[in-house]
Amino acid sequence: VQLVESGGGSVEVGGPLTLSCVASGDTIGRYSMAWFRQAPGREREGVGAINLGGSTTYAGSVKGRFAISHDNAKNTLYLQMNSLRPEDTAMYYCALQPAYILSDRLSIGKYNFWGRGTQVTVS
Repeated sequence: VQLVESGGGSVEVGGPLTLSCVASGDTIGRYSMAWFRQAPGREREGVGAINLGGSTTYAGSVKGRFAISHDNAKNTLYLQMNSLRPEDTAMYYCALQPAYILSDRLSIGKYNFWGRGTQVTVS
C-alpha cells in the first residue's frame, strides 16, 4: 500500500483547507486510517482517525474545526480543516493500518503505512 498526500499550502488565519490522501493497492474501506501532524521541534501527533465502520475520533485541539472522511470509490482519505490557527502549522501525514484498531486510534504505533506528508502553513 502506498499513500500520497496533497492539498497542503499556505493559508490565512481563520481560513479553510482540505487535504487528500490517495491510497494505492486496495480499497481504503477495509482499513483504519488517520491523519497526523508534526511541527518543527515537536513530536508527531494524531489529528483524527476513521475506522472501518466510519467512526471518527479527533484530538482535542482540532475537535469541532477538523473533519476526517473517506471516499472508498476514489480510495481517498480527506481532512477538512476550518478556522485554521498558526499552531496548526505542520507537516501533515496520512497513515493506514490494515486492521480494525480497537483503541488509541491516534497513537503513532498503531499504523504501519505512512505517506510522505504535505506542508500546511497558517499565518
